Amino acid sequence: MYSKYQRNKALQLYDQCNSVSKVIHQLGYPTRKRLYDWIAERDAPPKSKTKRRKFNNTPNHPRHPSLKLKLDTIHRCFVLGENVQLVSEEIGYSRASIYIWRKKYILKGAVALMNTDDDPRGNLPEEIPASSPEVEQLKRQMQEMQMEIDILKGTLDALKKDPGVDLTTLRNREKAVMIDALKDNYSLPLLLQKLKLSKSSYYYQRKRLACTDKYAELRNRIKELFNENGGRYGYRRIHALLAKEGTCVSEKIVRKLMSECGARVKVKRRNKYSSYKGEITPAVPNIIQRNFHADMPNQKWLTDITEFAIPAGKVYLSAIIDCFDGMLPAWNISSVPDASLVNSMLDRACCTLNKKEHPVIHSDRGCHYRWPGWIWRMTQSGLQRSMSKKGCSPDNSACEGFFGRLKNEMFYNRSWSKVSIAKFTAILNEYLLWYNETRIKVSLGNMSPLEYRQSLGLAS
Repeated sequence: MYSKYQRNKALQLYDQCNSVSKVIHQLGYPTRKRLYDWIAERDAPPKSKTKRRKFNNTPNHPRHPSLKLKLDTIHRCFVLGENVQLVSEEIGYSRASIYIWRKKYILKGAVALMNTDDDPRGNLPEEIPASSPEVEQLKRQMQEMQMEIDILKGTLDALKKDPGVDLTTLRNREKAVMIDALKDNYSLPLLLQKLKLSKSSYYYQRKRLACTDKYAELRNRIKELFNENGGRYGYRRIHALLAKEGTCVSEKIVRKLMSECGARVKVKRRNKYSSYKGEITPAVPNIIQRNFHADMPNQKWLTDITEFAIPAGKVYLSAIIDCFDGMLPAWNISSVPDASLVNSMLDRACCTLNKKEHPVIHSDRGCHYRWPGWIWRMTQSGLQRSMSKKGCSPDNSACEGFFGRLKNEMFYNRSWSKVSIAKFTAILNEYLLWYNETRIKVSLGNMSPLEYRQSLGLAS
């Protein structure tokens, strides 16, 4: 420990030389850390002392508030739903005091809120007679506020509503439950008037509440069947299972009960990409007719577009598939499904053909294959067009099957959260090369398309 004299001497020497090392070398004390701490403590700005507000010492602020102020505060906070903190700042009493007033009022009524410092018995002042109009008005006000607090408490206990609920939003069934809970303390006409419910509606709701739920057992059975099947069955299949068990009930009842008990099938909806934009040009006949067998390469080609949705954006693949062995003569990848996506792919594919090869190219009825650019290229290269029937994916099932294998092996069950579009394009290109050159196919004798052609002498 260092004395105050040693501390001041070290700081004074530091102010002269402005060097921690020189101070320590000349005095032989303290450590560097200790000297830095002394400097920081001396140069630190003084702490501002905030004065805590004292509610009971301010002028016009009595130590014990009046009964009217307490009742009015309880009414504002717990009936009208005003913010307790804002009301506390306005009246000058703490939030804890407001909650204490409310607790006393709920337990013993307004009498518990009366000040007893001057009169321990809590009697009224002598100048105010016990039967004066002011006292009667105060009693009526206290009774009305007590009823409002009881109703609010009932919404919390009986109906399990949130604090500050708007009574006008309650259904007639809920209002009837509230009246039944409070009718021993208040008259029925007063409660009906307060809750704005007609007498006929109240007795109608009581009659309905007295009826037993005839679908209670059926509702429980529906929950069991829904959970037993992993939450995958909708109301039609649940209805079928009930019919097998001998339970005769309509599908509408099953659907209603499933909705009431929250038995809903969770489905992840996807907006499937479609390039169909209407019959913008005349369609051509379906020459392939689902015959995807070819005796030689470059005889029948299939083409289509598929979409990959990743967090970074959407990527589109346009590919051509040879029906002979499933090889991909050409493909193109882009982030925009425009005309250049398919046109540039077709240009690359035509470069692989010799003068005697004019394959049939089969596609769906997407707009890309009906635009002038595609039609012009097909005509210039002497290629024959073939189109599927509208909305009939089996007419191009071989191409759809390739896209399915591609997504199962490369796209699904992987996280693409930190992959950019450029990196995804590179991964997709790498897979398509591997598909052509390395991936074996059982139908080709466990050889890849390139190896199969090499075995036949069709490729070098």
